[in-house]
Amino acid sequence: MTSRFGVLATILLTAAALLAACGGGVAATTTPVATPTATVAPSPTPTTAATPTVALAATETPSPGAPAGAATGDVVFRLVPEQSEARYRAREQLLGRSLPNDAVGRTNAVEGQIVFTADGAIDAARSKFTVDLTTLRSDESRRDNYIKQNTLEVDRYPNAEFQPTAESGLPWPLPQSGQLQFQLEGNLTVHGVTKPVTWDVQATIDGGRITGTATTQVTFQDFGMTPPRVPIVLSLEDTITLELDFTFEPVS
Repeated sequence: MTSRFGVLATILLTAAALLAACGGGVAATTTPVATPTATVAPSPTPTTAATPTVALAATETPSPGAPAGAATGDVVFRLVPEQSEARYRAREQLLGRSLPNDAVGRTNAVEGQIVFTADGAIDAARSKFTVDLTTLRSDESRRDNYIKQNTLEVDRYPNAEFQPTAESGLPWPLPQSGQLQFQLEGNLTVHGVTKPVTWDVQATIDGGRITGTATTQVTFQDFGMTPPRVPIVLSLEDTITLELDFTFEPVS
């Protein structure tokens, strides 16, 4: 009996040792069962469509008195009508001989402005002067009536217009005071005809105020007009001198 129990015990111990050896060689790992998890996609972040941006030029807000469309650095001078006068001057002829006398018609019915950009160039689109020809007066009303009705034809063409486009000889920036001499180029419209002309300008600047005189010469034929002629007695020479006494003040 004792030997049987000894043999049995030996077998059991051997089996236990074998089991222990097997258990020690393989790590008893529990493979976790992959629990299905619901993969929740992150809520789409609301996207805002890219708003087109417009690069705005850095312009200064025009002051209340400035004309529409004025940009930063623009300098605007407006004519003061009550301190300005537009004139024509033509030499009279008697029996074909020039008289030592000029027929002079004049009016204060003139208005307009000239606009300079920051670099001193003239902004032609916003620069213009207008003269009401129906208001021209000289020392002889009969001459005035004849010129306005038969030469200028003011019923059809009541205004003369000048649009400056360029200058020559004007210092920039403008000085605060002193004398100025320069030329002003542009397009003159009279009697429905537009021609380029150049004005010689002499001016005085005092602060922002500019005063002076501009002159140019044209002919009646330049603008499709017949020079006034009263047969045998009186007529005007073909060349006409146009003059503008002006006062300009800056637009603040």
